[in-house]
Amino acid sequence: MKRIYLIRHCKAEGQEPDAQLTSEGQLQADQLAEYFNGKQIDYIISSPYERAISTIRPLAETLNLTIHKDNRLCERVLSADKIDDWMVKLKESFEELDMKLAGGESSREAMMRGISVIEELLDRREMNIAVVTHGNLLSLLLKYYDHEIGFNDWRKLSNPDVFELALNRKVERRITRIWK
Repeated sequence: MKRIYLIRHCKAEGQEPDAQLTSEGQLQADQLAEYFNGKQIDYIISSPYERAISTIRPLAETLNLTIHKDNRLCERVLSADKIDDWMVKLKESFEELDMKLAGGESSREAMMRGISVIEELLDRREMNIAVVTHGNLLSLLLKYYDHEIGFNDWRKLSNPDVFELALNRKVERRITRIWK
């Protein structure tokens, strides 16, 4: 069975693509590296955003692995416009997967973008893969495999957070939150 570790980035200074990890986030990245050191990670793929790369860099350096960057793992853009009630709109987007705001991406579009990465990873020979992404996209990936996942589950995510997705082509799958 293939194990794909879905990782939400560590604490960051902001939401911009070039936002750095906070000093606490840098410590968390080191803790993640320690945590994963015994899990035989053999492939790493990440959002190209700096906070995602910085989250996984200590592990990549420890294991001497390349961090493969993939734009499909970037955070979902809810809207290109500033939205005062964005939390309400985000909640609605978990209930209405095809809802799309101006300049944004629907939940279904973001979900399928991320799932296309997971599907490609299933075809790779590596068995233990670290995937680093962002909170909203991570929760949508989880929702793809468990339709009960929703807005409240997104709200419970931590920075960082880690879920183990154990699956194979025979549609066997198990999702376990492994970061405490």
